[in-house]
Amino acid sequence: MFERRRSWVAGGVLGLLVVLCVVGPWLLPHAPETVRLDAVHSPPSLVHPLGTDDLGRDILVRLLHGGRTSLFIGLLAGLLATVAGTLVGGVAGFAGGWIDGALMRLTDVAYSVPAIPLLMVLASLVGTDPASIAATIGILSWMGTARVVRGEVRRLREMPFIEAARSYGAGPQRILLHHLLPNTVGPIAVSATLAVGNAVLAESAISFFGLGVRPPTPTWGNMLMDAQASMALAPWLTLAPGLAILVTVLAVNLLGEDLTERVDAHGAQA
Repeated sequence: MFERRRSWVAGGVLGLLVVLCVVGPWLLPHAPETVRLDAVHSPPSLVHPLGTDDLGRDILVRLLHGGRTSLFIGLLAGLLATVAGTLVGGVAGFAGGWIDGALMRLTDVAYSVPAIPLLMVLASLVGTDPASIAATIGILSWMGTARVVRGEVRRLREMPFIEAARSYGAGPQRILLHHLLPNTVGPIAVSATLAVGNAVLAESAISFFGLGVRPPTPTWGNMLMDAQASMALAPWLTLAPGLAILVTVLAVNLLGEDLTERVDAHGAQA
């Protein structure tokens, strides 16, 4: 019961955050790039609920606009990583032999490369717009999904229903797409949720170092970067984006943990 309540709370918080980021900026009177030099480093107030930064820009407005960008990057990167990992793991697990060996060695090599430094290098080469950042993070995040899907496909391919499909003349492509992958939806969903949380953290990390999405487009990561010089003078500049990242990643990981428990329980019953 506690786990179910926990997942409902996490899902509700995440859903509320998405709605606020999508709808909220339309309801607020300020634009994220509006500069007010007469309101520099204003503390939280009724006019500016989360205060202002060193250019007098409203932190709440920038937080919600930045959430749009950060969540877009997280969702797109998670989707790309999940699709790529599912294809690699599905083919490796179903084909076996040298194909399996080659794809898994490729996965091992990709795992051995330090992700954040490579992400910084690639981001500086392919561009710093949100779509390019998401694609770069997705390209570097598929390996965990590939291993999970490969293991599940290897387990399922010897099951009686796969033998029955072969006996009815189903080809390898149909067996993989219509019988094996649909039965790995649970593990894939778990990997996808974790990939989204990891992508949000990765975007925040490279933006914090100034190699992600460039200002004036706000993200939670570059808001933290901008706040470094004013942490002692205006601590609210770091609290808002930091808490947004914490809450988002925590909610996503709690959902992933709940999905993991549900998938394990389903597997035990089966």
